[in-house]
Amino acid sequence: MSLGASLTRFIAHLENERRLSPLTRQAYQRDLERLHGFCQGQDIKAAAAISAQTLRQFMAAQHRSGLSAQTLHRQLSAIRTFLDYLVREGELTANLARGVQAPKTTRPLPEVLGVDQLGLLMTAHSDDPLERRDLAIMELFYSSGLRLAELAALDLTDVDLCAARVRVMGKGRRAREAPLGRFAIKAIRQWLQHREALLTPESRSQSALFIGRGGRRLSHRAIQQRISRWAQARGQTAHPHMLRHAFASHLLESSGDLRAVQELLGHADISTTQIYTHLDYQHLAKVYDQTHPRARKGKG
Repeated sequence: MSLGASLTRFIAHLENERRLSPLTRQAYQRDLERLHGFCQGQDIKAAAAISAQTLRQFMAAQHRSGLSAQTLHRQLSAIRTFLDYLVREGELTANLARGVQAPKTTRPLPEVLGVDQLGLLMTAHSDDPLERRDLAIMELFYSSGLRLAELAALDLTDVDLCAARVRVMGKGRRAREAPLGRFAIKAIRQWLQHREALLTPESRSQSALFIGRGGRRLSHRAIQQRISRWAQARGQTAHPHMLRHAFASHLLESSGDLRAVQELLGHADISTTQIYTHLDYQHLAKVYDQTHPRARKGKG
């Protein structure tokens, strides 16, 4: 089978069997198409003809092109996953990429918003429906540590305000529950009072929690832009991942419970945690309630 055909089968496997998101599939495809192009230049027409030396030469060429170590690690991970699939399918006998190393990478620390900065950021100036929606979005990011794709995909039925929790479908189609803090619950309740006004007769059946004008589900890009504009209007900088990182950082600073934070973020594996430990929801909710700045009971 040609290398191109093997790649096509693998991308279909990511969609139909592993149920990965379109964005993740596109990332795999981009990285593997780079390998495909390199192999074509080497007159390598099938995956079985790829040697460990070929892979090392490919990584070296990518490094010389100026790609960062982090990007090279991502590419190598995609290649390993692809070759693992071909081994499983009987197209290869071994995954030679397992013996190839990428350059060491140093991960820069993300910028962290302080609790006081967040307090200033998350202040609505009016009862405008869009402003109430945007505040609810930011409170939910910070309250529950959601990824952008997870928040954008939320439906009305995924949020249980009475039980103070939100159901999320994370990476790899892994479902989890995350707690909701009282600030987020309040903001979502206020947004839901305005949501109806944005619906049209054609969009009455829209199930998305967060919608725009005309009742359509908000896109990833729209959410990013709204948060950026909101922050700029208040003399600050913010984006969805910054709020997610603030959630993790502030919770970890207060609790010291890295495993609980890992579970709440929906990470199957993170660099600072070598062993994945399952924690039941009640424990996670207890850690959250006791330590997250916007979940604490009291005045505010």
